[in-house]
Amino acid sequence: MTSERYASPLLGWLMWGLVANLYLVGFFQRVAPAVMVDELMADFQIGAAVLGNLSAAYFYAYAAMQIPSGMLADAIGPRRLSTYAALIASVGIFAFALSPYLWLAYLGRFMIGASVAVAFVACMKLAGHWFPTNRFATITGVALLLGNLGGILAGIPLSESIALFGWRSSMFASGLVTLGGAVLIWLVVRDDPKEYGYTSFAYATTYEEKKLTAAEALKAVVKKRDTWLLFFAGGLSSAPLLVFAGLWGVPYLTQVYGMERSQAAGLTSTMLLAWAIGGPTLGAISDRIKRRKAPYLMANVGAALLWAIFLFVDIPQPLLYPLFAAIGFASGGLIIGFAFAREVNHPAVAGTVGGVVNMSILGFAALLQPLLGFVLDRYWDGALLGGTPSYSAEAYFFAFAWLFGCVFLSVWALLPVAETRCQMSTEKL
Repeated sequence: MTSERYASPLLGWLMWGLVANLYLVGFFQRVAPAVMVDELMADFQIGAAVLGNLSAAYFYAYAAMQIPSGMLADAIGPRRLSTYAALIASVGIFAFALSPYLWLAYLGRFMIGASVAVAFVACMKLAGHWFPTNRFATITGVALLLGNLGGILAGIPLSESIALFGWRSSMFASGLVTLGGAVLIWLVVRDDPKEYGYTSFAYATTYEEKKLTAAEALKAVVKKRDTWLLFFAGGLSSAPLLVFAGLWGVPYLTQVYGMERSQAAGLTSTMLLAWAIGGPTLGAISDRIKRRKAPYLMANVGAALLWAIFLFVDIPQPLLYPLFAAIGFASGGLIIGFAFAREVNHPAVAGTVGGVVNMSILGFAALLQPLLGFVLDRYWDGALLGGTPSYSAEAYFFAFAWLFGCVFLSVWALLPVAETRCQMSTEKL
């Protein structure tokens, strides 16, 4: 009988944390354009629609990579996948930061989105080897917190850095950090504790299930009606937050409310921080009461009502903080959606389900960003501020009406989905 010698939790967190840093970088890069809207418009001589597409290039690539990410993590392991991804991300950041041409900036944003897209899957696969199964909820919550920390760093801290050093130097510095992360992952991280002489947790997490090819797993997932309903519920409920906090919120607050950019970035960061808290909290409530549909539905109904208040009520500036925090918290119901989608499908396709649902979140955001830019340009009255277009409150109203409409539709998408009571499907494939 052999004795089991497990690695210390500290070593496990180190392995996982170095890869999770790429997830933080991804969130940072996702929302960074929000605090450099004027600079990007001026440097590339573009309007809101083109800026929306430039920012959304990240989302297009990220969404497209969700399903391949799981396959790559299985094929080459999270260490190699994360190292290569961090290297490609750093090259993309450098291209974006130094680009004298719009097409090269597009390419840089696309490279960033495609590479950091693997971070979450790599983190979860690594966690399955370095941690016991009863730590997964904690690890998922920490991942969301780290991601949103990246979003917060892309708020006031990045805004101040841009004011001091310019957007190009600030982005270049973030590329250097990402490149350093790639080196650390390669030197320190190992896919399994056995490579450091410890017992792996991977075998404790395996169970008997039907083995499927990637094509068979994808086919099994997409033929389920409830998969598609949860696909739309997740994307339609969360994309408005990402689009507002990630691009159009800061210019709206500076142009309509007359805020300084750092103050506006602080407000949108409040939304992201509340989202980071709301996800784990609502997920824990769902686990405790052993219900998925009711808490998810209530969260989305709440988010729709809050977006309606934002859109149709003249909100005094001091009340924007609690309103944005409430929107962010309610939008955290998305975490329930991942568990819900996993449970309506067979256990053998759990990884594929995660990729499909995650694709909707970034996919809808990719569509919404340029759409809102198009609406803003459509209602632009020709006003300029510092040589860049300045949009009226009316233009923003018509643009943000799409955000409310999306969350409203997410409620309807959830209504037909059957409750799982936190139980995995026993339906045969």
